[in-house]
Amino acid sequence: MGNTLVMGMGNPYLRDDAVGIRLAAFLRRQLGRASGVSWLEECSAGGLEILDRVAGHDRLVLLDSIRAGGEPGSWYRFDGRSLRETMNLRNVHDTNLATALELGRRLGLRVPRDQEVHVFAVEVEDNRTFDAAMTEALEERFQEYASEICAEVASLLGTPRREEEA
Repeated sequence: MGNTLVMGMGNPYLRDDAVGIRLAAFLRRQLGRASGVSWLEECSAGGLEILDRVAGHDRLVLLDSIRAGGEPGSWYRFDGRSLRETMNLRNVHDTNLATALELGRRLGLRVPRDQEVHVFAVEVEDNRTFDAAMTEALEERFQEYASEICAEVASLLGTPRREEEA
């Protein structure tokens, strides 16, 4: 496999929306020496802007927040094939990740194939309030879900966590 981009999505000033950024920093501390991996701990770009960051990579590990009605701190893993259901080509101002990646492919850019896009999304409680602190519900479980996601990403990258190294 070629190079991998690990990217934390979110806004550090919208409470729980910062969880992807916090996860990326945690993973980088644990897995930072992984061969062929580049890190973008904080990305708030969306739509077509994301192509600038993703282009040139063969694999994408995306860390983000989600509001799917579950318990705050629970998390989900899915790949780019799952994103295809949300594609929207009607309005370039509302382009989502799946649409941006497909457009990149059509333009001949080197972007990850759907099966090489790995999304880890943490269920959040409040991603609309301006505050630099995450909610108590999310903060209390951070070590738990961050460690679980880190183990999954370490396996995906084929690299040990630093605390597991001698």
